[in-house]
Amino acid sequence: MMPFAPLILACILLPAIQATQLTKCEVYQAMEDMDGHEGITSLEWTCIIFHSSGCDTQAIVKNNGSTEYGLLQISNKHWCESNEIPESENICGISCDKFLDDDLTDDKMCAKKILAIKGIDYWLAHKPLCSEKLEQWRCKKL
Repeated sequence: MMPFAPLILACILLPAIQATQLTKCEVYQAMEDMDGHEGITSLEWTCIIFHSSGCDTQAIVKNNGSTEYGLLQISNKHWCESNEIPESENICGISCDKFLDDDLTDDKMCAKKILAIKGIDYWLAHKPLCSEKLEQWRCKKL
């Protein structure tokens, strides 16, 4: 009976670990209030998030000496503060760790600053993958 204990524990913990993985519809709904900001639609945001973080609010990606955090993959090089790059400009005035929780309010506030300064091309997935044929990202309401 003891060999099943790790399996049972894994079955209990797995849903908690996966809780940060959002569905396409959850991402679309979360980004609806950003629809039209700087001319970017919710469909574009949904596509960008899918291709940038895989819809994972806890995604962390190392990229050319910096680290990108959360659903929107916001870099610690310019936008947020981390121990890894203490000299970060921290333009958004926030700890990078705040982009790893399920509250997207601060993520979206920082994304607005990024849009105002760098534009949508900050998110490299936008131009090649998320600038046309976006209907697949629409969430059908039940």
